[in-house]
Amino acid sequence: MSVWTDKESTLLVDGELAPGSGRRFDTTNPATEEVLGTAANATAADMDRAIRAARRAFDETDWSRDLDLRVHCLEQLSRALREHADELRELTIAEAGAPRFLTHGAQLDAPIADVAHFAGVAAGYEWTRDLGVAEPMGMPSRRWTRREAVGVVGAITPWNFPHQINLAKLGPALAAGNTAVLKPAPDTPWCAAAVGEILLNETDIPPGVVNIVTSDDHALGAQLSSDDRVDLVSFTGSTATGRAVMAAGAPGIKRTFLELGGKSAFVVLDDADLGAACGLAAFTVCTHAGQGCALTTRLLVPRAHYDEAVQLTAKALRGIGVGDPDDPGTVCGPLISARQRDRVESYLALAADEGGEFACGGGRAERDRGFFVEPTLITGLSNESRVAREEIFGPVLVILPHDGDDDAVRIANDSPYGLSGAVHGQDLERARGVAARIRTGTVSVNGGVWYGADAPFGGYKQSGIGREMGVAGFEEYLETKLVAEPA
Repeated sequence: MSVWTDKESTLLVDGELAPGSGRRFDTTNPATEEVLGTAANATAADMDRAIRAARRAFDETDWSRDLDLRVHCLEQLSRALREHADELRELTIAEAGAPRFLTHGAQLDAPIADVAHFAGVAAGYEWTRDLGVAEPMGMPSRRWTRREAVGVVGAITPWNFPHQINLAKLGPALAAGNTAVLKPAPDTPWCAAAVGEILLNETDIPPGVVNIVTSDDHALGAQLSSDDRVDLVSFTGSTATGRAVMAAGAPGIKRTFLELGGKSAFVVLDDADLGAACGLAAFTVCTHAGQGCALTTRLLVPRAHYDEAVQLTAKALRGIGVGDPDDPGTVCGPLISARQRDRVESYLALAADEGGEFACGGGRAERDRGFFVEPTLITGLSNESRVAREEIFGPVLVILPHDGDDDAVRIANDSPYGLSGAVHGQDLERARGVAARIRTGTVSVNGGVWYGADAPFGGYKQSGIGREMGVAGFEEYLETKLVAEPA
């Protein structure tokens, strides 16, 4: 793949790989701070050309109506990505700082399989549904519904799980019959460009159906969100940017899917195995250096066991530590950039200002290079503190005491976010009852894993609008048409 061996990447626009404007920007290895190479740095004119190509492909080709072609192409894409998995794995570790073990799951292998899953969803979907005969206004009529593609999808994605999020948008959008313009994060342009090169060279997806536009100019995301030729914007990222995406699409009443921030609670009940629960909470917040919107970053423990929980959790975090993402044993690798490291450090300083203390961690890891922050446990804060309420996106866990199930539910729900959560307790029915009261889109009970291509993912409140993955995620990319004729 030239995107890896040539140390530069290109845009994919209207079925061609091209340098776009000719400008470039660097992509960096977050574990070593070394420049890996350069990526095409698109301009507004490049984005306009990509949108135009997607609009033409939707309006003037049979892509949206040819189900067999779509299923065939997505199965091709999944096979081709699988054949290039080893190259993509090394790229993902180097560019995203993803720990190697995660590339065998949600960072690479699972998203590749998910592409084929959505081909199967499309193949077996009930595209029309007979509503039978009725007599509205005395006129016997047979009615049926048709599900049809929305049109042109603008997909704007972050850097933390690039393949998972890019393919979680492209897979169902294409399976549903849409065309797409993907604007990936400037921190991980190669991951997207590599998929584009494979898609162009090894599938029969027609020109213009998929366009990939890399750029370090965030204004291009706003351009994609506001352009009237784009029918739906699918955005994953911060809540603040999600608001801007909604505002940009509002004049045209543009359909918007938003998967946004989280500050999820890990609730430990008083009958739980405290050591196991605290160990899992530590592992979770360290995964990919805490750079996951659905990771549980508030640990709620019974007040009577607070001191013991602090000791157990701090010991687990120190045991995990930080490491080279290329090492198969590493859980907590680097943060994506110096900018993100600075942001996390600013929250650590804020924690101290708010009266918090560090049971472990609290600063940069002692490494010669790379954007590493120590796994950190913060004690002594209330749920009203900014550090307990705002998304940090680093390996930082706030531990809070609760006074029983009702209090734990109150604290868990006292958040502007509602993306995920976890409950641990030996009485399963009791744990399920607490989980049912937590106002979030996903909840894990006793370590259950909710992630999967068939499982809808999304949030309540300021964590987003809509669902990704599952049949619900597929249907985000469909319109419903009602047809009637005389019976």
